[in-house]
Amino acid sequence: MRALVTGGAGFIGSHLCDRLIGQGAEVWCADNLYLGQRRNIAHLESSNRFHFVALDVLERKKLDALFADAKFDAVFHMAANSDIAAGVADPDLDLRLNQLTTLSVLEAMRVHGARRLFFASTSAVFGETAAVLHEDFGPLQPISFYGASKLAAEAYISTYANLFGMSAVVLRFPNVVGERATHGVIYDFLRKLEKNPAVLDVLGDGNQTKPYLYVADLVDAILLAWEKSSGPLSVYHAAGIGETSVREIAEIVVGAAGRPDTTIRYGAGDRGWPGDVPRFRYDISRLQGLGWQPRRHSTDAVRLAVERIRANGF
Repeated sequence: MRALVTGGAGFIGSHLCDRLIGQGAEVWCADNLYLGQRRNIAHLESSNRFHFVALDVLERKKLDALFADAKFDAVFHMAANSDIAAGVADPDLDLRLNQLTTLSVLEAMRVHGARRLFFASTSAVFGETAAVLHEDFGPLQPISFYGASKLAAEAYISTYANLFGMSAVVLRFPNVVGERATHGVIYDFLRKLEKNPAVLDVLGDGNQTKPYLYVADLVDAILLAWEKSSGPLSVYHAAGIGETSVREIAEIVVGAAGRPDTTIRYGAGDRGWPGDVPRFRYDISRLQGLGWQPRRHSTDAVRLAVERIRANGF
């Protein structure tokens, strides 16, 4: 397989590149290094089956040239702004990096005859609800520009797939944790402790509770969905077993740092920032029906992620 991974130097994208190379694929990693880091893929650059391309996929002429040269069989579109709070501060950010990048990739695929797409989506497309979230039901009422842009991207993917004979797999990610993370609650807590070991400030009251999934388990889900799916559009949910609160994460991080005297100082309100969904629950039975099962409980995934991030640096 000749595969393009957009955002391949990022947190999840780099882990996906690892696995694809391990399976014998030839991989082109396209990344503008907005969130991605060359160190995430440095260990792959000696392989003759791995190619790094410094590229913003919004640059259509350069993207077209890459497609024409490489003749991809498959595209894994991972490039995005995944920092929800940053998108709230700059509404143009998610439009460009989530929605318009997807349109650019789809057009390049259409023009150059690439027919299989994987798209990294999100639980944020649903917005805030107490319902257990199933792939085929709403509400589809996002409360962040991140969720809105990913939902719009899903709509474009559905349309392109049905109009132009493509086959697309959409996987709506949960909160994903692990080494190479560039932001997120664990990353933020470790950074804060590095700057001030005496006090850990937490956004919100700490009762935000979500399912966390370790990145290796997510890559398992991506590749299984990719292998088993057919037809114009297949949509799946993945999530860890159980849920973990922000309070628990704060305590795990402080404990791992060996700082028993650190004061954990909680804020007010039930969420960390405008657009944050404080809790959600996924129905993952469709993906389980393909044979996928998360290997770790949500809290175990958090503990392992803290250990790996501290060991590998951030």
